[in-house]
Amino acid sequence: MKDQAFLLTIQKILDKDSRFSPEAYTFINDAVVYTVSKINAEKDRKERHISGLELLEGIKDFAVSQFGPMAYEVLSSWGLNDSMSIGYVVFNMVDHQLLGKSDNDSIADFDNSFNLKEQLTKPFLPSDPDITYSDLPIDL
Repeated sequence: MKDQAFLLTIQKILDKDSRFSPEAYTFINDAVVYTVSKINAEKDRKERHISGLELLEGIKDFAVSQFGPMAYEVLSSWGLNDSMSIGYVVFNMVDHQLLGKSDNDSIADFDNSFNLKEQLTKPFLPSDPDITYSDLPIDL
């Protein structure tokens, strides 16, 4: 459960921008923590700022670990349909001091070149393009 100050700040954001659900903000906050921890553990470094692309990759990994094959559907139900929507949530949080940014960070870091739907569904597609549903051992 998030603390009261976090939830009140999210409510302030929602009063100005209702495109995304409160769950989107909680998820992004948790995904930032996950991503920073993962990157710092991999690099065996002190905590550092992460780039937009690193965050998108971390969000993908975190969403898949939390929601499996339903990851895109869950994020989409919260209004997170593409990488730009993630950028808008991130920058709403930055504007309300819930996240930090460097002078080099920009909403453009979240341009649509990162295909969120593809990134979240690809791990669950058959790796052999010749496999069809009729090849599966279950009735569909």
